[in-house]
Amino acid sequence: MSKRKLAYLIGGLVILIITYTFYNKTSNEDISITVKVTKGTFVNEVYISGEAQSTSSKEIKGPSNFRRFGIYEIKIEDLVPEGTIVNTGEYIGKLDVSEINRKILDYEINLEDAQSRFTTQQLDTTLSLKQERNSIKDLLFNIEEDKLELQRSAYESPAAIRSLENKIEKTKRELTEKKADYFIKKRQADAKMIRVGNQVLKIENQIKELTELQKQFTIYSEDPGMVTYIKERNNSKKKIGSVISPWNPAIASLPDLSKMESRTYSNEVDIRKIKKGLKATIGFDAFPDIELEGEVTDVANIGESNNGSDIKLFQVLIKLNETDKNIRPGMTTSNKILINQKENVLIAPLEAIFSQDSISYAYVKSGYSIEKKQVELGLTNNDQVIVNKGLKENDIIYLNKPQDLDAKSITLLK
Repeated sequence: MSKRKLAYLIGGLVILIITYTFYNKTSNEDISITVKVTKGTFVNEVYISGEAQSTSSKEIKGPSNFRRFGIYEIKIEDLVPEGTIVNTGEYIGKLDVSEINRKILDYEINLEDAQSRFTTQQLDTTLSLKQERNSIKDLLFNIEEDKLELQRSAYESPAAIRSLENKIEKTKRELTEKKADYFIKKRQADAKMIRVGNQVLKIENQIKELTELQKQFTIYSEDPGMVTYIKERNNSKKKIGSVISPWNPAIASLPDLSKMESRTYSNEVDIRKIKKGLKATIGFDAFPDIELEGEVTDVANIGESNNGSDIKLFQVLIKLNETDKNIRPGMTTSNKILINQKENVLIAPLEAIFSQDSISYAYVKSGYSIEKKQVELGLTNNDQVIVNKGLKENDIIYLNKPQDLDAKSITLLK
């Protein structure tokens, strides 16, 4: 074998040995990730999603007096789309008039019957009183005839004259009784006429009221604003096909867009941190560029079950301190509630903090060695922790445990 070939062979073996040693060593070494301890502002925030709503709104109501006509539910036949901007007097929706039309038809039939009874009573009264008046006239005529007969009997016997006088007195008494009877019968007839007349008037007024009520089944806006559907007890929104009742006649609402809040629900862990008066930042999924400042105004004391789940959620209301013309009720919100904020503090990642026997410590790079140092911690959030003692700004710490240092003793705080 030539010297050149031998040299190539030896060189190749050396390269193979070096390559194997390098990769074997690299694979056996632990890959360590380090970060620097920084000084700055520590922020602890709770993130929860919610829904925008107005704190002040005016309900758009249908008529509420239909109960007196025996109607207890009315279906919504038409309704403008939610979010429609309307001015005063513009169309909002329409209620189903089929039931009230049936009521009007029933009352019209009743009116015809009442008018027929009124006419019949009027004819009966006219005929009856006419007969009574004729009887009175007959008695008056008889009295006049008897008086003439009495005058012609001036030379008759006293007995005959006395008989005619008695006859006249008797007829006068009958006339007096007949007039009294006529007065009573007239009052009775008048009372009957008033009764049947009042019945006609009552039904006419009811038809008039129903006709006016029917006009109210077409609903117009009393104020300018944006139409928002209202929620029923089961949390679903009233829409076409839903019903209204005399106790809840509202079909929609006009929210005041200058008074908005975010309604959110927090879990049992985070609710302990949230207090009334905390500052918040509200974002909107529909408009990622919009962020408004707000403040927590209400924190529920009692949790609510979520769709039958055992998990309890607590309602949190956040008032928006600012307004934006693009924000609408019902928009999904992302809410950052500021729990704590500390300025000019040492901050380390939570991943860089370890514990042993209730002692917190960190792996700190010290020259070419690694020191295992005890640390005293402050407030924490989901990612970071405040370091009160044990570390300095710009100290290099490890996010994972360096290999073979578990047994190394911890340098305790002095």
